[in-house]
Amino acid sequence: MKRFVTICALGAMLATGSSLSALAGDAPVMRSETSLGTVWADKHGMTLYTFKNDEDGKSNCYDKCAKAWPPLMAGYGAMASDGFSLVNRRDGGKQWAYKGMPLYGWIKDKKPGDVTGHGFKDVWSVAKP
Repeated sequence: MKRFVTICALGAMLATGSSLSALAGDAPVMRSETSLGTVWADKHGMTLYTFKNDEDGKSNCYDKCAKAWPPLMAGYGAMASDGFSLVNRRDGGKQWAYKGMPLYGWIKDKKPGDVTGHGFKDVWSVAKP
C-alpha cells in the first residue's frame, strides 16, 4: 500500500510538470553565464531575479507584480538545501528562495541568458550564486 501511494504521488508530480529534482531536495535552478556574469537560472536557462521590496523569507510580489515577475514555485514535497529555502506564499503555494530572498522570472526575457530585468525600477536584480 505504501509503495502504491508513493507511485501515485510520483505520477501526480509528473502529470503536473513538477520537477523531480525538487523531490530529490534540489532547487530547480542552474548556473548560467550572462553579460552580467554567472547568475541563477530556472531549468529552462531563464535568468532568475530578486526583488528589493521582499523581506528575508517573505515575498511581497503578488497580483500584477507576479504576472510580470512569475515566482519560481516549488512542487509538492520540495526539500530545501544548500542556501535554498522555501517561502510560503499567501495563496498557500511555496516559492523557492536563495539566501532567504524569493526568486522570480521576468516576462520580458525572451531567451536563456537575457538579463533585461536587472535594475528595473531600481528594485530588481539578477540572482547570483
